[in-house]
Amino acid sequence: MPLKKTVSFSIDAVNVFFHILTECNLKCRHCYINPDQHGTGMLPLPVIEKWLLALKGERRNANLILLGGEPTLHPDLSRIITAGRKMGYATITVDTNGYLFHDILSKVGPDDVDFFSFSLDGATAATNDRIRGRGCYQTCLSGIKKAKKKGFQTSLIYTVSSLNIDELKMMGPLLHDAGIDRFFIQVIGIRGKSARHIAEELQVPREKWMTVVPQEAEKIAETGITVIYPKVFLGNNEPFQCAGRVSSNYFVFPNGRIYQCPLCEDFPLHCHQFKDNCLSKTEKINETHLFGLDIPEGCVMNKLIQPENITYQPDGSPEYKIACCLLKEEIRPC
Repeated sequence: MPLKKTVSFSIDAVNVFFHILTECNLKCRHCYINPDQHGTGMLPLPVIEKWLLALKGERRNANLILLGGEPTLHPDLSRIITAGRKMGYATITVDTNGYLFHDILSKVGPDDVDFFSFSLDGATAATNDRIRGRGCYQTCLSGIKKAKKKGFQTSLIYTVSSLNIDELKMMGPLLHDAGIDRFFIQVIGIRGKSARHIAEELQVPREKWMTVVPQEAEKIAETGITVIYPKVFLGNNEPFQCAGRVSSNYFVFPNGRIYQCPLCEDFPLHCHQFKDNCLSKTEKINETHLFGLDIPEGCVMNKLIQPENITYQPDGSPEYKIACCLLKEEIRPC
């Protein structure tokens, strides 16, 4: 049987989710990028280097995840990766839609990048391309094949929505055939572009999530692939813990904003910012002043921003708690 555990928040590591640009060649329905709040520019290499150094500080256990937009659109991505390695980032991951611009696989090697993490949102081309755009399915699978051929470790990210949850059960053979090492199941966040499409009811109801995602994750893990997915819901007797209180996760955007909670990214609640390439804390009130609030519903930010995710009993108490969006379940093959 695969080994399942809830991944605790680390107080020793720093995870830097660095959006080096917001430009993308696709227009995915669930895209969380918000140009008004995140900026529209492409950060130049010297600025990125200064920010990476400031965010890492003296920490030895620092992990770098390079994001966009589509990060391979950045012409200096290989140099950014090299700079991160020289600074001592413990791991470097590149999230990509699979188009792999600027011949990036020929400019870096498996010793430079720990994982290329590909996004695919359907087990079939019809479903994936409905969400991400025509031709994306085959392009992504082709990109994975190229990366595996060059010896890179690969992850695959599947953002579950009402449009594709029924194909999750079909993902096992596809992952196995593609040689995927890790499979990330994500819950759709009603942020950015997706916040303007609530009428489509992209979010999956709690009952369906609970009856589909954990079971399918275990089945996929039985094939030898590590599966990671968000906890999302807690029972009333399960303790709530906010990552913003105990761990260091920084979501960095080209306009200099730095958030600790992804749910806050549509709002000017960022806890840090870069001004003239200097890292500074923002004034009250920001997200950190909200993390410390204890409420029966669990996640304060979810209660404020996405209250429709919570249902209540006749006495007014919540039927369940919403977990921190960064709390994960991990299932490893034996």
